[in-house]
Amino acid sequence: MNSLFYGDNLYVLREHIPDVSVDLIYLDPPFNSKADYNILFKEQTGESSGAQITAFEDTWHWNEEAGRTFQNIVDTSPASVVEMMTAFKRFVGLNDMMAYLTMMCVRLVELRRVLKNTGSIYLHCDPTASHYLKILMDAIFGKKNFRNEIVWCYRGAGYPKKDFGRRHDIIFRYCKSSDYIFNLDDVREEYAEATKERFKHYIGNIRNGKDFGTQSLNPLGKQPDDWWQIQPIAPSSGERLGYPTQKPEVLLEKIILASSNADDTVLDPFCGCGTTITAAQKLKRQWIGIDITHLATNLIKKRLKDMFDLEPKKDYLVIGEPEDLTGAEELANQNRYQFQWWALSLINARPYGDKKKGKDTGIDGYIYFNEDMGKVAKCIVSVKSGNVSVKDIRDLGHVMDREQAELGIFITLKEPTRDMNKEAAGKGLYRFTLLNKDYARIQILTIEDLFNGKKPDIPSIYQISTYKKAEAVDHTDERLDF
Repeated sequence: MNSLFYGDNLYVLREHIPDVSVDLIYLDPPFNSKADYNILFKEQTGESSGAQITAFEDTWHWNEEAGRTFQNIVDTSPASVVEMMTAFKRFVGLNDMMAYLTMMCVRLVELRRVLKNTGSIYLHCDPTASHYLKILMDAIFGKKNFRNEIVWCYRGAGYPKKDFGRRHDIIFRYCKSSDYIFNLDDVREEYAEATKERFKHYIGNIRNGKDFGTQSLNPLGKQPDDWWQIQPIAPSSGERLGYPTQKPEVLLEKIILASSNADDTVLDPFCGCGTTITAAQKLKRQWIGIDITHLATNLIKKRLKDMFDLEPKKDYLVIGEPEDLTGAEELANQNRYQFQWWALSLINARPYGDKKKGKDTGIDGYIYFNEDMGKVAKCIVSVKSGNVSVKDIRDLGHVMDREQAELGIFITLKEPTRDMNKEAAGKGLYRFTLLNKDYARIQILTIEDLFNGKKPDIPSIYQISTYKKAEAVDHTDERLDF
């Protein structure tokens, strides 16, 4: 089945993806730009939120882990790769860029392993590290298997005062062998009007005195060049979901149509908000997506639901998320932020506040819902993975009062005490006038409750969606597989 993995793509590739099993790889890795990529959520008004969550920090450092990974490359990689990485180490030095190249090298070696002999890989990058990555790709895939340096051109506002405008990305296209898939007719483009007008008249083809006959245009269109003018997604576009590195679907559709066939398997090891996955689903390809943050996998699951009405476990696999209490405890021990984001996704709550960057406000998430007379009500969510006590419930009550929140949800990995339940009950009831129904103001849910299907008792039919809704795909499109 199609598969969405949560986890480090190096581990997933090594443990879950067999040799020569993938037909097409597209990857848009972080560029070592030393930037923090933040996910923007909708406010209850429907506008983008000023509060952001750091999805990942695009900063790499040479440390003990980088040194171990480099040694692993030396011990296990082909001689050409070892020689190139050793040369990089001498030239670049032990710094952030060398850490980034080491991280990319070990993953590119694995990606070559899983790629079929007829397969292609498209590596998307910008000028920050593209020159190094091109040499690295030559060493891993072979110079003879380099096919194109595709320049993705686009327009935009704003120009630097002392430089030319930066208006392109680079996409390196390599193949595994000379026997690669390339569907030229599927990606032909319309001829320019001037060209079509010129060919309405006789155009001879005489070279060295020999007449080769009349020239004519291909009825399917012209062969594409290696520069593609495709606009980034506009801020107001229905396609934009708020993920920082989101690419236009038309860009991925062009790559998938050119270098794979129906039912082929497409892999994106840095899948972000899932554009590669949704493009592959549209075009009747199988897909594998990997991402290291639950913020991304949660967004992808919602996008697949909105666009194709696909459900996890039923229509595709989700691998790496906790499936029982043991798995939840392991995730909490590994990374408490990822545990919080995962737990919030179980009740469709929006993560709040960048705990890595700012102080703890006592709020881990929000749920918004519409009240009478156009008022927006809010429910504050607190998530705890360690030991809990009645103090935690009192703290939640104080935060609710401070934020003037109608409801509060307390999610705990541990069982609540009797005093906690008593304190929660003492917070009283909230009357929701549209349904003429009362709700407990503070509700305690354990992770085990959530695994067993229990949900918060809130006015769910009036709940405001956490993420922007992706546009549903036209089911009448003959390309689609439903």
